[in-house]
Amino acid sequence: MPTHVALLRGINVGGHNRVAMADLRAVVAALGHGEVATYIQSGNVVFGAADPDADSATLAATLERAIAAELGVRPRVVVLSRAELAAVVAANPFPTETNPKCLHALFRGSPLHPEDVAAIASAHARARQRGGRDEARVEGSTLFLRTPDGLGRSELAAELTKPKFDTTARNWATVTRLLSLVDA
Repeated sequence: MPTHVALLRGINVGGHNRVAMADLRAVVAALGHGEVATYIQSGNVVFGAADPDADSATLAATLERAIAAELGVRPRVVVLSRAELAAVVAANPFPTETNPKCLHALFRGSPLHPEDVAAIASAHARARQRGGRDEARVEGSTLFLRTPDGLGRSELAAELTKPKFDTTARNWATVTRLLSLVDA
């Protein structure tokens, strides 16, 4: 049974960092992980960890090195255990949002620093002052972003997905689908 989810930042976006999912699966499997599957073309991998005691940070670092060596790209990788992903789903601060494309989870491999949280709050306040309806909330190491007018139109999203925050974003449909794949 899959026990973890790996989320790769910036894979197959705008023609950059092209990675075939079959090649990605092969790299993950070559590390000894089992039941490897990918979901859509944006770098989502579910797998059964070869070492059930390995922590998420160690798994992420190992995957980053293997992907760079084998595929020639250097994406940031965030790994979540099944329990960590379930905790993110349970922590959703916007449970009444009915459109999963308007709700995003921005994942990090480590907790946000206080200065990051302050920068997020400042960006949120600026967006509100300009009439934006977007909302951002931090829960643990995950930033939740609600964009009722769409992610592509969101000034707040543009600010919060910059590399300085070191996150990789997934819409809520993808988040919940990944959890169902790990539970399958």
